[in-house]
Amino acid sequence: MPLGPANQPQLIRSSQKDEYYQTNLTNNANELFHTLAGSRRWLQWRKEIELLSDLTYYVLTTLSGYQTLGEEYVSIIQVDPSKRRIPSRMRRTALIFFHTFVPYLLDKVLICIENELEAEAPPTSRTWRPLSHVRLWMQRAVGMLSESQRKALVPLVFALQQGITLLYRLHVALFYITGGFYHIGKRAAGVSYLRVGNVSGDDPRISNSYRLLGALSLLQLGITLTLQFNNLRQTQRARHEWKQHRNLIPSHQVSQSSSRSSRCILCLEERRNTSSTPCGHLFCWECITEWCNTKARLLYIT
Repeated sequence: MPLGPANQPQLIRSSQKDEYYQTNLTNNANELFHTLAGSRRWLQWRKEIELLSDLTYYVLTTLSGYQTLGEEYVSIIQVDPSKRRIPSRMRRTALIFFHTFVPYLLDKVLICIENELEAEAPPTSRTWRPLSHVRLWMQRAVGMLSESQRKALVPLVFALQQGITLLYRLHVALFYITGGFYHIGKRAAGVSYLRVGNVSGDDPRISNSYRLLGALSLLQLGITLTLQFNNLRQTQRARHEWKQHRNLIPSHQVSQSSSRSSRCILCLEERRNTSSTPCGHLFCWECITEWCNTKARLLYIT
């Protein structure tokens, strides 16, 4: 049976087909769990339901030694780095781990760290939650940090989250240019693909089109990095301005009471160094500058 390296269109179509069936499986599992456990439990466990659905799909296909539905659809097979053998069970297990568990763990751990760093008081709930032991360990670790250290770590966690997203985009751009590995998990496990049947040379126009797409993706990634770097500079400048305004002598017209009319609608506390927007609303200087920079950062990301 003739075999040849799988090209970019085949790998992309295979991944899209697998995602289609995984989405259907996840939606059915979500609907069943929502019906049995209710909305509150479903919101708490929806990430774990998605993980278990993906694991079920890959255990029944990849780990069992079969093609996935997407791989069967485009007639490609998995091979190890030698290009001569089917991946061993250990390598297939590593592939599933890197492809499903690692993204889930990174997402959960980073969100947990961010929540603990921004929390003003430790939670009092005793109910069991996903990764509850890890959460308790993080609570103890964050509790040992000073307030200034916690504030300094928040932007680092945000930068790490964005860095992971940018890494995925960089990997896809390189795939468009060089081919090979469409997913980081398969690159880490050393699992590539061969196509079965038609092994004639690819149309050069297709390869050139994907190289152009990869170059444009790298250009877009560079622009995104530039915008985020400029946003970081703006955030630092806003914080510096806030430090200057924080030392201003408070106006004698500002009431010392905590009445509703003198509260900032962002922090819900008495306004400090009151600032007015063009529409006439009043905020704390720090609250409105941080909100504007956060809004700009979200626009840059999207």
